[in-house]
Amino acid sequence: MTASLTSRTTAGKSRIAAVGAIAVAGALLLTACGDQTDSGKKDSGKDSGTASASAPLAGKLPKAIADKGVIKVGSDIAYPPVEYKDDAGKTVGIDPDLADAMGKQLGVKFEFENGTFDTLLTGLRSKRYDIAMSAMTDTKARQDGVDSETGKKVGEGVDFVDYFTAGVSIYTKKGDDKGIASWADLCGKKMVVQRGTVSHDLAKAESTKCVDGGGKAITIEPFDNDQQAQTRLRAGGADAGSSDFPVAAYAVKTSGGGNDFQLVGEQVEAAPYGIAVAKGNTELSEALKAALDALIENGEYDKIIAKWGVADGAVKEATINAGT
Repeated sequence: MTASLTSRTTAGKSRIAAVGAIAVAGALLLTACGDQTDSGKKDSGKDSGTASASAPLAGKLPKAIADKGVIKVGSDIAYPPVEYKDDAGKTVGIDPDLADAMGKQLGVKFEFENGTFDTLLTGLRSKRYDIAMSAMTDTKARQDGVDSETGKKVGEGVDFVDYFTAGVSIYTKKGDDKGIASWADLCGKKMVVQRGTVSHDLAKAESTKCVDGGGKAITIEPFDNDQQAQTRLRAGGADAGSSDFPVAAYAVKTSGGGNDFQLVGEQVEAAPYGIAVAKGNTELSEALKAALDALIENGEYDKIIAKWGVADGAVKEATINAGT
């Protein structure tokens, strides 16, 4: 399935972004390779030793992380196919697969810890996590620690290591689109979203436009995770839902054997996914970028992205703070 793109409409402060059409492939139904494999701690170069052939980029890590051999990852593990628990309870998906491959380059284990999406950056600031990796959109507002709605400073901000692009999509119950073909068609409708996401921001912005244009506001029901929102829509409690295109496409493909939902309209909000790193932790950001670039160069990155059926979201190189 393909969809054209609409130009960026809001800054957005959360995980979702847009890209060119991403094919809904049978690969979406594959399971990931499982939880992150402990590739063992390697002594890093510079201040902490030398890299080895099995972990060629270990020397780029901060000494404290190299010494403990673990990178703690804050993630909302309820967002298939980006990250979720499989039937065996393992954390799987695009992000875990990439983290596993990066860990082998860096000689550390990436340990995913589940958290509500809108609290991940708080956990990063409090040093509960070393990074946040959760289909999170790199935006200028988040880099600067600014609330995108109020424009007020709410924190010191974070740096992002960008590694993928994706899109925001609308979906409805299959065979019952309520006449919805775009965001402008949502006036007077009820919509479910995950709290704190770009979908949530877009819904609020579109609702304001509805009212300013003399129409009815959108009734927005936010949930802690996307699966709860899907359950509400599936039960007939809303007219539409919205999430990242890979996530919406996965739900359309898998929920009820493909009989529950359908995608409607175009993807919007072009921006990259980024791994969030605390401000000032430049050494870690550069190490993560180097690991991603190595995976891109050796072809492992493309294999992982293609495995999950989202090859059109692949990037040619990792970047830092490329969001706007």
